[in-house]
Amino acid sequence: MVCCGRALDAPCTLALLVGFQFAFVLYFSLGGFRGLVSVLIHSSEPEFDYSRPHDVYTNLSSLLLHHPGPSGPEQQLRDCTVPSPLLVGPISVHISPLPSLEEIKEKNPLVTLGGHYRPPDCKPRHHTAIVVPYRNRQTHLRALLYHLHPFLQRQEVHYSIYIVHQSGNSTFNRAKLLNVGVREALREENWSCIFLHDVDLLPENDHNTYTCHPDYPTHHSVAMDKFRYRLPYSQYFGGVSAVTPEQYLKMNGFPNKYWGWGGEDDDIAARVRLSGMKIMRPPSSIGHYKMIRHKGDQGNEQNPRRFDLLKRTRLSWRSDGLNSLTYKLLSKEFEPLYTNLSVDIGDDPHYPPVKTSAPNSKHHQAAPTSTIKTLKQSLVNTDATKEMSLCDLTLEQTCITAV
Repeated sequence: MVCCGRALDAPCTLALLVGFQFAFVLYFSLGGFRGLVSVLIHSSEPEFDYSRPHDVYTNLSSLLLHHPGPSGPEQQLRDCTVPSPLLVGPISVHISPLPSLEEIKEKNPLVTLGGHYRPPDCKPRHHTAIVVPYRNRQTHLRALLYHLHPFLQRQEVHYSIYIVHQSGNSTFNRAKLLNVGVREALREENWSCIFLHDVDLLPENDHNTYTCHPDYPTHHSVAMDKFRYRLPYSQYFGGVSAVTPEQYLKMNGFPNKYWGWGGEDDDIAARVRLSGMKIMRPPSSIGHYKMIRHKGDQGNEQNPRRFDLLKRTRLSWRSDGLNSLTYKLLSKEFEPLYTNLSVDIGDDPHYPPVKTSAPNSKHHQAAPTSTIKTLKQSLVNTDATKEMSLCDLTLEQTCITAV
C-alpha cells in the first residue's frame, strides 16, 4: 500500500496533522527548544542514585593503610589514577549535629597545618587552592571543613583551604575577598587551579572533581537544592566556580566595587565572555550541592547599585579588578584545618562604617602584569608597579568583539 496516493489523500493528511499536533504539544511541554536540548543532553549524562548516598568519610581508611610516612620520597610514588579509585558518587550531607574542629581534625589525620593535603601513596596530577570568602559563619565553616576535606582526599588532589576573613564591620565584599585569596594563595604555592567556594555550599557527589578546565573557567555548582537542582539561568556563575591563574589574569580577576549581596557573580560571568572565554560546566547529575539554610547576614544586605554596576561591566572590567586591588593583610594563621587570612579591604564608599585602627599591618597593592609568570613573581614582590594590559596585541581583537 502506498501512503498518500491519490486514493488515500484524506487519511494521510489526517495522519500528518495528528503527527504535527503531537510534536507541537511535546515541544512546548518540554519548554521549547531549550527544554528539548536539555532532555537530549540529560539523556547522555551519567546516572547516580541520590537516594542511597555514601558516608562522606567512606574509603579514607585505605589512605592511612598506604601512608608511606615522612621517609617515603615522592619521586618513587606512582602517578595518581584519573579518575581516583576512591570515588563513591553521591555522598550524604549531615550538618547537625556538627563535630568540633578538634574532632574534625581527628577524622582527617593526613591534613597538615594550614589545611594542606597531599596524597600519601601517589604523585598528584592536580594542585588546587580552595578560596572561601568569610565573615561570622562559624557553624557553616565547621560544616564545610567536615565535609570538604574527605571529599577532596578521595579525589587524590593536592590541595589547601584558604579562609579569607573580612575584618571590621564594613559591608561585605565577596569578589574583593576572592581577589585577595587568589593573590595570597599564589604567593604561597604554584597552584594550577583555584576554586572560589561559598562557605554554605556542600558538594553531594565526589565525581564532581575539583580540577580546572585547561582553557575556560568552570562553574561547578550547577544543581543546587535551593534551585531544585536546576541551573537558575544560563549565565549563572555563583556558588562554586574554578579558574586557572592564566584565566584569572585574562579576565583581570574579579570586580572590587560590589559591596553587599548580589551582582558580582554576574559581573564575573560577563568578564569571562568579554575576555574571549566561555563558561564550562560538569553534568547536572554530578554538580549537586546542598546549601546550608541561614538568615540574611548583617553587613551583607542587597547591593542597591548592583544593576548600575552591571551595566558598566563592559567599560570597567579592564580597570576594576586585579590591577586595582588594594588591601591590608592583618594576619596569616596556619590553623590545623585551614589557612586563615584576616584582611582589611577598606570600606564601602557609599556606606562607610566607623573607622577602626589596625596597627602593625601590611599594606598590599596588586602588581599587575601581562604574563602569568610575572604575575606569580609579583605576588612575592609587593612593591612591583609594572602596568598590565589585558588587551595587548594578542588579545585586542578578542577584547573588542567578545560579547
